[in-house]
Amino acid sequence: MKRIRKILAVCMLLCMGAAMQCAMAQRTVRGTVCDNTGNALAGATVTLKDHRTTGTTTGTDGRFALQLPHSNPCTLVVSYIGYTTAEYHIAKGGDKTVKVTLEEDDIALETVVVTGTRTPKLLKDAPIITRVITATDIQRTDATHIGELLQNELPGVEFSYSMNQQVSLNMQGFGGNSVLFLVDGERLAGETLDNIDYSRLNLDNVERVEIVKGAASSLYGSNAVGGVVNIITKEADKPWSINANARYGTHNDMRYGLSAGFKKGRVSSQTNIQYAGTDSYKVPGEGDYDTIFGGYNWNFKEKITYSPTGRLKLTGRLGYFFRQRNSAADEKDRYRDFSGGVKASYDFNEKNNLEAAYGFDQYDKSGYLVKNSLDIREYSNVQHTARAVFTSNFSGKNNVVAGGDFLRDYLTTYQFENGGHRCQYTADLFAQFDWNPSENFNIINGIRFDYFSDRELFHVTPKFGMMYKTGNCSLRGSYAGGFRAPTLKEMYMSFDMAGIFMIYGNPDLKPEQSHNFSLSAEYTKSRYNFTLTGYFNIVENRITTAWNNAMKGMVYTNMAPLKVTGIDANASVKYPCGVGARVSYTFTHEKIRKGEPMTSQTRPHTATARIDYGREWKRYGLNISLSGRVLSKVTTDVYTSMTNYEETEKQTYPAYTMWKLTVSQSFLKGIKVNVTVDNLFNYVPDYFYNNSPSTTGTTFAVGLSVDADRLF
Repeated sequence: MKRIRKILAVCMLLCMGAAMQCAMAQRTVRGTVCDNTGNALAGATVTLKDHRTTGTTTGTDGRFALQLPHSNPCTLVVSYIGYTTAEYHIAKGGDKTVKVTLEEDDIALETVVVTGTRTPKLLKDAPIITRVITATDIQRTDATHIGELLQNELPGVEFSYSMNQQVSLNMQGFGGNSVLFLVDGERLAGETLDNIDYSRLNLDNVERVEIVKGAASSLYGSNAVGGVVNIITKEADKPWSINANARYGTHNDMRYGLSAGFKKGRVSSQTNIQYAGTDSYKVPGEGDYDTIFGGYNWNFKEKITYSPTGRLKLTGRLGYFFRQRNSAADEKDRYRDFSGGVKASYDFNEKNNLEAAYGFDQYDKSGYLVKNSLDIREYSNVQHTARAVFTSNFSGKNNVVAGGDFLRDYLTTYQFENGGHRCQYTADLFAQFDWNPSENFNIINGIRFDYFSDRELFHVTPKFGMMYKTGNCSLRGSYAGGFRAPTLKEMYMSFDMAGIFMIYGNPDLKPEQSHNFSLSAEYTKSRYNFTLTGYFNIVENRITTAWNNAMKGMVYTNMAPLKVTGIDANASVKYPCGVGARVSYTFTHEKIRKGEPMTSQTRPHTATARIDYGREWKRYGLNISLSGRVLSKVTTDVYTSMTNYEETEKQTYPAYTMWKLTVSQSFLKGIKVNVTVDNLFNYVPDYFYNNSPSTTGTTFAVGLSVDADRLF
């Protein structure tokens, strides 16, 4: 018995010693994170390298405390949006106190992107060519919605008018139905003349916008024929934040916004409300139109996150949008959208993650009869989506992504016979392998299988891309397939076009298919960055409308192959004195066979440029930005006969340039005042074509933004 007691005593001493040794091995690193002017960075992320589940964020004073599991030498990884990621080495021993200074990411190469690969990557390491527009860029352009932002920042993008001043997109030869717009990776319901409602996509609370040009259907399915635009919204990362902003300009152009967020423990919430409106106004001179329709819209968004454990994160979102367009005195066009969704992300361990999501989006159109106060719904598109994605990392640097989506798409519209309705189910499976055989070489392969219930249509879409780094150069090359399935409207439309002719759907339409090839070279040194990209697209079975003599009306049909060739060139620089500049140029050549029911109106040469100066002192900041876009003239064929596509005449749409000057000042770190002069050189078209800028000359706007959390 005594022997047993001795053995137990020894075991207890050994356990106590091991516990004391373990406690001694643990240590705490405390410190502060600031920028190069000494200002604290609240919400910066601090993690232990090769052990990313050990981490924390800085408080409002830039301070952090991180408990490490051992006393061995280690490395902290410190990151913050808009700044280059820094590594700080911690020597062996006990508790430490450190100070980390982050440098501004002058050309955004340290920005984390997700759209091109579905896995987070630094922009400089992404094998798929991706353009990023940051929150700072959005502030400098003073843009209200996504269309205004893209035109200012990207050459080759033009928003113009279609019938009855509905907005249409042309992005290097691809229309709105071939460019997929996402918000946090989620699709949008509703369309008008093949374009989504771009005014839904306001820029309040946007962290960044990621643009992938070229086909991306292997990850995103139908509609990603010509590119993907993904709007990434912010999450609350402070104990509390409140921002109130207002902007007023020419033509009674108003914008008012309120954002409120909080983060406490495992819960965070971000709420955004925005109102925007403008008066109708006349344009000087002759044209395809003489009045620009005014109107207003409301946009409400709520995003809440809850992390019950360190491995599980739940995200819920709600949205409501309302827009009224004053297209006539006795009747107003109204548009509404209701959206919501939930998402769960679970980390099995450091290398394996599962994400599951459900989303709902309903987009309605109605006509409001002023005299009778009647609101008559004419269109409703309802989408239910479910998705699951599994991501696995192995060998520390290789990733496999696999998943599937399910979509129920319901549409009722006055454009169907007797105002009927249609429903379609879509299902898909996709997989992607991201392989890094060496530090300088990255290969990515993907494939997707899609099924559409209405036609029992199956489609397979592949992708292949690679990236090689040598010195200051990065070389990228890719092939990607794209496709767009016929929409319910294109298959089943039966629409009386103002009593002039009918437009009929075609249930036998084939899906559009594209083959996209691209090569890119990027050179980065110090504060300079240069990129040059060449691409070639072959689009088969493009869907459009053509006259049908037998039916005496327009019918949706597939056309002969379309070829789009182009070059993108970009140069940017940022100097320590605060001066920065960016110049981008795009050449696009669109080849359409003569006699097809479509002609090209893509401008061959477009460019954007921006030069800015920005400095911050203790209680005052100044930023001056001059940005402009240049669009060349385009000469195209215009049909003179509805029934014979050989009968055309030449039409030249003139070149033009537009410049915007924005001066922004900040006071006490929480108050910002913006003054904007748009169309600086007072350009007014001689004739207002649908693709001319709808400007009456130079316009002015002044804005005020107050961050209460920073002010107090």
